[in-house]
Amino acid sequence: MSTIPPSSQSPPLLNNESLFAVPEALLKGTMMTKVSEKRQKRVLFQLDPDGGCIIYKSRKTGPVALETVKEIRSGASTRYYRDQFKLSPGMEKRWLTIIYILDGAYKTLHMVADTHETFVMWDAAVRKLVAIRQGLMIGLGNVDVRETVWARQYWKGADGDGDRKLSLEEVERLCWRLNARFTRHELEKMFKDADPTSRGHLDYNGFQSFVRTLKRRPEIEQIYKDLCDTNGGKFDFPAFEKFMKDTQHATVTSTENASAPASDAPPPSTNAHTSQSTIPDTIQPPVLTLEGFSSFLLSPENAAVSEKNQEVWQDMTRPVSEYFISSSHNTYLVGHQLIGVSTVEGYIRALLHSCRSVELDIYDGDTEPVVFHGKTLTSKVSVRDICSAIAKYAFVTSPYPVLISAEIHCSVKQQDILVQIMIEVFGESLIRAPVEGRPRISVLPSPEDLKGKILLKAKNLYVVAQLEALRSKSPTASPAKELDVLEADTSSDSEDEEESGAKKLSGDIRQGMQELKEKWRRVRGTSSTDVSKTKGKVKMSFKLVSLLVYTVGVKCHGLGKEHGYAPEHIFSLSENKMNKLLKTSSTMRDLVHHTKDHMVRIYPKGTRVSSSNYQPHRFWAAGAQVVALNWQTFGEFSALCAGNRVCLNILIRNLDLGYTMNQAMFQRNGRAGFVLKPDALRGNEELLSKRSKHALEITIISAHQLPRLKDKRGQEVIEKSIVDPLVQVTLHIPDWTHPPFALQAGSTMSSASATVSAPEDSVPSSLRVVTERTRAVQNNGFNPIWRETLKLPFDVVGGKEMLDLVFVHISILEDDYDEEDVEPIAVYCTPLSCLEKGYHHLPLHDSQFSQYLFSTLFVHVQTIDE
Repeated sequence: MSTIPPSSQSPPLLNNESLFAVPEALLKGTMMTKVSEKRQKRVLFQLDPDGGCIIYKSRKTGPVALETVKEIRSGASTRYYRDQFKLSPGMEKRWLTIIYILDGAYKTLHMVADTHETFVMWDAAVRKLVAIRQGLMIGLGNVDVRETVWARQYWKGADGDGDRKLSLEEVERLCWRLNARFTRHELEKMFKDADPTSRGHLDYNGFQSFVRTLKRRPEIEQIYKDLCDTNGGKFDFPAFEKFMKDTQHATVTSTENASAPASDAPPPSTNAHTSQSTIPDTIQPPVLTLEGFSSFLLSPENAAVSEKNQEVWQDMTRPVSEYFISSSHNTYLVGHQLIGVSTVEGYIRALLHSCRSVELDIYDGDTEPVVFHGKTLTSKVSVRDICSAIAKYAFVTSPYPVLISAEIHCSVKQQDILVQIMIEVFGESLIRAPVEGRPRISVLPSPEDLKGKILLKAKNLYVVAQLEALRSKSPTASPAKELDVLEADTSSDSEDEEESGAKKLSGDIRQGMQELKEKWRRVRGTSSTDVSKTKGKVKMSFKLVSLLVYTVGVKCHGLGKEHGYAPEHIFSLSENKMNKLLKTSSTMRDLVHHTKDHMVRIYPKGTRVSSSNYQPHRFWAAGAQVVALNWQTFGEFSALCAGNRVCLNILIRNLDLGYTMNQAMFQRNGRAGFVLKPDALRGNEELLSKRSKHALEITIISAHQLPRLKDKRGQEVIEKSIVDPLVQVTLHIPDWTHPPFALQAGSTMSSASATVSAPEDSVPSSLRVVTERTRAVQNNGFNPIWRETLKLPFDVVGGKEMLDLVFVHISILEDDYDEEDVEPIAVYCTPLSCLEKGYHHLPLHDSQFSQYLFSTLFVHVQTIDE
């Protein structure tokens, strides 16, 4: 089994020959068996290393682009599909499955080789080529490899007849493909310059010369010239040092007295966390050339996001309640909440993207428990299959703990079976403890303590039932003391989301609650009258209780110390109830205090049946750790309706902003799935009274090779019309004006010329959106230049660490863009705290937040304190 998860490290640099070397048999093509649910078919498969695709004849799909591949499975890892298709075990050793994205949906390509030798060739070659391209999609590193991949891919595409010569007409078609528009005269001149011997065609060397002209960067040339002009016409080490200090807001050190960075050596290395670059003392030529300067601006040492290529660097030894945790809602679904398909694939995809909290809704099956969305038309999947998938993929991307958030709807008998399955599948990774004799937990363990562990979170019905019985004895309290009781103790969207009221508990009852919590572990169903009264209602296996150790699900009956929650108690709130909390001064402050050492889970409201999402930073700003989102925000799916197979081709094209924010947040800290909360949300609550005003000043300079629209077959749509791109920059800011983030009396926040609004799906004033746009550049999608500075004001409460919760979202849009019907051309999103100052190239992404291989946006960034 092999996976291709997001990674913080690029593959090793290979020489250009070995990059594309594959067996001749794969270039010519080999016959294999293509397997699907309906049939088996003999198909000729070819591997194109230059074009970067797997080619085969298909009426529905085109070649499989290698950069769209999300995972490769072979051998035993394909057993799930072989069993599903009811095929011979003998095929397993020759089975290769490619999982990729086409038109916003996950697709699978199953290939079975005729011989083991053919299988080995395909398995090794595809893995190598995919690893190279995936390595280029995690930032802007490996510049030489990227240029080689680009040149060979577009040479192969331009040389349609394969004669290794490009005519003027073929070069013109290449420019159309690249979204570059030239007059016939301009194109002929560039062609002649690349063909000095007037042969009337370009060979590969001529093509490379033409590309150098095509890729000329006048905007960088101007920056380089200005820097040289201010330093006597040269760019030596003192000039570079001044540039890094004054413009990039970083420092450069040299171990020896050196005069300049190397013009023919790699760019100086930069420590992202100390904003410090080090110049090797062994190679110090006198000046930095324009080519060297351009390479530096595109290098990982000048990454726009300081943490992009870092491994885990945050302190992972703090209690787990002090971290934001990447979390998924209804993970088993890969589409619609009411009619989607339940599958193990949802867990695999989430875990490979460093998700650390997944959800199971568990019901009785014929012999073993199954998972599906209750009271809906979603399909069912075996708990055993899901646990096996979790066990296999839990720690591929991140070594830190996985939390299984379970809604238990099955009988006590099948609860026992559930426990046995988890013990068998997870083994020593599963956190469990005897019900009796547990030591009292005073503080939650850290992610480091729980490395490689799997935790179960579920509602403890014994605690809930006993507390309810005890609460029924509570005398009526004064109306002035009335407190809302939040009954959202599970994440079931089918439950009534209306809040019920209850009287505040008196002192003696609260004391009784505390005593009860000390005793519940010893309960066996006959220890007290109260338990006897509730025994008929409580249907929970004590074996299951043994798995609830650090994450014991309880109801939220209010906030504050008087409610006596133990550190291991975690409750769940719907986004609707959470939004109501955000409006209330005292409960908002109590929530921030509560989440300092207790876990809280938030989940989407039940009306989000299309798997859309809220914006998570509003809840992160209140300290909530497990902010669960729908990860099934795109994809096609089908359902079984009334016994008949009904295909419901529902495609959610636009990946919603909430999911994008979540992915941007958890690309941080080495993609561990855990991000340390700002200090103000970890106990230093005095910071919440401090407020400062700022402005993001971002100069949109240029873009490079904006992506072409693709059809449903994944093929580029080559039209003679060229895009008219503009850039939209948006700041998404939690509403600091709500308690405890209150503005000073009479103060306001100036928005300058920016547009300030609230998102449509939010409660009024729940957060703010500040937006600015550039003008459109006409007829240029290859290298449009704007040189426009946008200023977006914002405020921060709680210190600079709270910039983690202000998100910068950049969209490249067509001039006549209609957000209701059309996707952006490309997007970029990051927490503002991660965006480095100075000149940087931003890697652009598609609507699924997958990075484009060759598309970038060149910007200058600075933050102004007002």
